[in-house]
Amino acid sequence: MPITVLSQTVRLPGLPPCAPPSKILSATPPVTTALDVPLAGADGHDTGVWECTPGRFERTNPKAEFMHILAGACTFSPVDGEVVAFVAGDTVFFPANTFGVWDVTETIRKVYVIFGAN
Repeated sequence: MPITVLSQTVRLPGLPPCAPPSKILSATPPVTTALDVPLAGADGHDTGVWECTPGRFERTNPKAEFMHILAGACTFSPVDGEVVAFVAGDTVFFPANTFGVWDVTETIRKVYVIFGAN
């Protein structure tokens, strides 16, 4: 299988627009862009680079997710826990069924893997 390399992901230009979050809570909706990166042998998992401008919205994805924050700052308020702050350089693991509110305060860019249902 081929190895996939995205050079300098933090500055990768031209991410295409993608669907906005489904439950926006801020007056100004955030703008989202993404680059889906299909990986051989990772069937059932979504992988890529995602960017989001400031705004507040609910996390509605029930799947487990791994992410590495490349740029920006935000907080996440889980339904059943305390607010967690993320900044560039942080690596984050969301267990399945993690719901809550994102508050993006500085445009974030992340590399992510969303794990499929097993």
